[in-house]
Amino acid sequence: MSFFTKAACAVTASCLSLSALSNDGHDHSQTLPQTHAPIGVMGDHMHKAGEFMFSYRYMDMDMSGNLQGSDNISSDEIVTTVPNVFGDMPPTIRVVPQTMTTKMHMLGLMYAPTNDLTLMLMLNYLEREMTLTTYQGMTGTTQLGDFTTKSTGLGDTTLGLLYRLHDDDTHHFHLNLNWKIPTGDIDKSAEVLTPMNMRTTLRMPYAMQLGSGSNMLALGTTYNGYHDKSNWGAQILMKTALDTNDENYKIGDSRTVTAWYAHQLTNTLSSSLRLSYTKKDEIDGIDALIMAPVTTANPANYGGNFLNASFGLNTVFANKHRIAFEYTVPLEQKVNGVQMEMDKMFTVGYQIAF
Repeated sequence: MSFFTKAACAVTASCLSLSALSNDGHDHSQTLPQTHAPIGVMGDHMHKAGEFMFSYRYMDMDMSGNLQGSDNISSDEIVTTVPNVFGDMPPTIRVVPQTMTTKMHMLGLMYAPTNDLTLMLMLNYLEREMTLTTYQGMTGTTQLGDFTTKSTGLGDTTLGLLYRLHDDDTHHFHLNLNWKIPTGDIDKSAEVLTPMNMRTTLRMPYAMQLGSGSNMLALGTTYNGYHDKSNWGAQILMKTALDTNDENYKIGDSRTVTAWYAHQLTNTLSSSLRLSYTKKDEIDGIDALIMAPVTTANPANYGGNFLNASFGLNTVFANKHRIAFEYTVPLEQKVNGVQMEMDKMFTVGYQIAF
């Protein structure tokens, strides 16, 4: 049995055991702070027929240092031991990522034409920045200096639907189906410092691009349970690229399972804890213009297994406005090849239903 299957079974068992706490009903007409999942979970709830919801989320993720598998690896180790897969000159990696930040602004709109169907639209605007160190020449550990690359713009757009499978006073299940439209650029370029101490403009590696370039499908299910001042839930989501993009590659498939528990602290404030596990495959194919002696240019250096923990706060006021916050840290990271290490991520959001 795979780790993903075990995690999914554990989440399901946890939710069923929590649901056995009581058969007392939960009044869905009440606007309580814990009736939504943590703000980092997308597509967690449905709406009544004729209802709209607008949302804005801001997400900020920081990364620094590098991992080989689950072990830390220094920049000097990378440039002396990790081969350059694009040829023998140079024989090893000569440019090493040091830090990276990703900032995402997400606008969302939900509308329910019926009680059993909710439609979604999500637009993203991304700001990525990476600092890298260039080493001199073909071999050795002499550093030439650092440089920074940036990319900003519209990311991929998501159209989705939520379909009700079961709903009563305590338990709710729905189907998640999303189509991700490739509206984000995959040909962004930047000026780089080469090992020969020259400045030139190259297409940035995959991590710095703004989209996938492929139509993508996400399919899953979401469960919510309610009792008194508590809400618990789980979501399983699988994403896959439906086609190879114009640059002859596609983003690796991913499988994510997440589970949360939220508790009402006051009439307007709740706190939450969440665990999430993601297994993601490496990139399939290669962009012929992304070939450089840097770890992020190798399609095999993408994907892996990631286990995160999140703490959140959720507040509601005027019976329709929500402001929520979630802070995420990694518990375990096992990457494919050599990749940057995630330090932390925080998400803040606003939602209004009308």
